[in-house]
Amino acid sequence: MNILFDEFADVPVGDGAMRMHLFRPVGAGRFPALMFFSEIYQVTRPIRRLATTLAGQGFLVGVPEVYHEFEPVGACLAYDAQGTERGNALKVTKSIAAFDSDAQAGLGYLASHPASTGMLGTVGKCLGGHLALRAAFDERVKATACFYPTDIHSSTLGEGRNDDTFSRLEELKAEALFVWGRQDPHIPFAGRQQIRERLEAVGVSYEWLEFNAAHAFMRDEGHRYDPVLTARALSAAVQLFHRSLR
Repeated sequence: MNILFDEFADVPVGDGAMRMHLFRPVGAGRFPALMFFSEIYQVTRPIRRLATTLAGQGFLVGVPEVYHEFEPVGACLAYDAQGTERGNALKVTKSIAAFDSDAQAGLGYLASHPASTGMLGTVGKCLGGHLALRAAFDERVKATACFYPTDIHSSTLGEGRNDDTFSRLEELKAEALFVWGRQDPHIPFAGRQQIRERLEAVGVSYEWLEFNAAHAFMRDEGHRYDPVLTARALSAAVQLFHRSLR
């Protein structure tokens, strides 16, 4: 399946616009839509490749620039110490309300896109895994895949480092997939257990995969990349979306 990967839309948000990069199968047709939230580095080459892979499974994929208020349009942060410092600083500078309004606007855009069936899912990695989970509180979202989502157990996302995602898990009606690396220092065993116990307590419908892998093992640049585990994680996500977004 050939993929269109160079389209974008500037989605109105607040007093400005959020650039959303679009990926979809070539040709006529309507597809379930996925809002794909990136890592702290924005829409990098590894993120674009992963979005292309998801689109190749029969989805319209929209990837927003999560730091559009702070960075020039099209900007990516480098996978180095300076880029990491900047990305981590911005995730606690931007307000939770702004993250949430971006998600609402993006989902609305994807639901009404001519190539969309109107069925919506969310997916994300790292910061984006957390944002994908929050976006799935929206009742329009039927499934979410969260790859090593950070800051859920500690409730430290956003301005003031005091998000309410963990306390709101009982609101999650979408079917969920969580994928973790056991050697990930950002979400230690105790943090993962805290999340899982809460999911059980509030009756969320979810799948849970843990691999012997480091943080960012799905990023196909750098020494932590594990292609075999990435394929397994993506297969689980695609099965979830095909099942839930029909």
